[in-house]
Amino acid sequence: MNKKIFSGVQPTGNLHLGNYLGAIKNFVELNNQKDNECIFCVVDLHAITVKQDPKELKKNIRETAATFIASGIDPNNSIIFNQSMVSAHSEAAWILSCVSRIGWLNRMTQFKEKAGKDKEKASIGLYSYPVLMAADILLYDATHVPVGNDQKQHLELCRDIAQKFNNDFSSPNFFKVPEPLIQKQFSRIMSLKDGTKKMSKSDPSNLSRINLTDNKDEILNKVKKAKTDPLQMPENIKNLIERPEAENLLSIYSSLKNQNLENSVKEFEGKNFSIFKEKLSDLLIEKIEPISKEIKKLLNDEQYLDAILLEGSNKADKIASKKIIEIKQLVGF
Repeated sequence: MNKKIFSGVQPTGNLHLGNYLGAIKNFVELNNQKDNECIFCVVDLHAITVKQDPKELKKNIRETAATFIASGIDPNNSIIFNQSMVSAHSEAAWILSCVSRIGWLNRMTQFKEKAGKDKEKASIGLYSYPVLMAADILLYDATHVPVGNDQKQHLELCRDIAQKFNNDFSSPNFFKVPEPLIQKQFSRIMSLKDGTKKMSKSDPSNLSRINLTDNKDEILNKVKKAKTDPLQMPENIKNLIERPEAENLLSIYSSLKNQNLENSVKEFEGKNFSIFKEKLSDLLIEKIEPISKEIKKLLNDEQYLDAILLEGSNKADKIASKKIIEIKQLVGF
């Protein structure tokens, strides 16, 4: 069956190894499967749910598009666009927010995590952005959406919204109810300085993450300084219990090599961390350095990136504007 795939990445700058292994690497593999129709969105409307510097946001939109292309997504074989250039996203989000229920949104755990204790000061956009995410997906009749664990709940909400709209307006199958695409053999990528915390661009220490713009020397230095423990490499998976740093580094190695964690443990059992770190550095340089060089090259050609985003937005607009007209007709506008 042909899959129609929609996914988006927020243009928040400093995309790192966690973003690559958790999402972008998977996008490239999906894009390379000839039967798939892929739409990749730079979700800049989602980015402004928290305050952004306008100049930085513009730069980050281009950097996200450059990262897609540098990682291997061919704009000739897929649509790459930024959300704010297609007005149907905002229109559909409002209509779908009138179908959604407050009780559904109150169950969204990610809002609680992002808003923290001071949720009264969080923006309404941060609270309701899962409805915009649903609009993003449903406008394109996407059949499948690549999701990580942190987005599974939002996709469930999208499915609920689609089914309620179809029922409310007596239009069975008007919105396709999308299926999740969950990566196999993928582990959450954690900080290089603390294996219990997710790798994040907001971490004050640059040594905590491998940025996709890091060069060879930066990668070598970060792996060398990555936190480990005093023991040798584990002899089996059970030995990884209560060894979060060892597990994280082995998970990174496994994800880059497309092999399961068990095989990686077997490859290095009983060896010193220095031997493993050398191999991990070589692998990271092999996979990440070409992407880093290409991102920097693309960022020097802003006109090219803007042209890709404009062309992609025009293609996306043709699909989304047709769907929003049909939505309006069903609603009674």
